[in-house]
Amino acid sequence: MAFAYKNSKGNTYYLHSRETLLKNGRKSTIYFFAKEEKEGKVEDIPQGYKVAETTTGLPVLKKEKK
Repeated sequence: MAFAYKNSKGNTYYLHSRETLLKNGRKSTIYFFAKEEKEGKVEDIPQGYKVAETTTGLPVLKKEKK
């Protein structure tokens, strides 16, 4: 089951991740929220991150301040 987040408007979003290839040849993992569970769902928030909302209510991951 993917990590679920209910925003201030009452909509539920699920956390996903995907590996992408950058222009310099390195691989990077991106995290994103979607309204439906799809391929690449993530069980829990990565260590060092927290969930925040944009002004439109879309959840995003932000690095925690030390």
